[in-house]
Amino acid sequence: MDGKIQEDIDNRFTYRAPVPYQSEKYSQIRGLAKSFAYLVASLTPQGREQSLAITHIEETVFWANAAIARD
Repeated sequence: MDGKIQEDIDNRFTYRAPVPYQSEKYSQIRGLAKSFAYLVASLTPQGREQSLAITHIEETVFWANAAIARD
């Protein structure tokens, strides 16, 4: 196995306990994403498209948090 891919896999699947400065970043991202999700829910009709839009906001939070944790 290529050393670079092994390093990448190790990085992706390593637990990292949050440090104090990260918690504030996570909170800010979640708060703004929640506000945006409420906005999307209030401006769009219920249905598959709305559900997907909100799911993608949730995914965005996940990936943003992963970026902070892996830094």
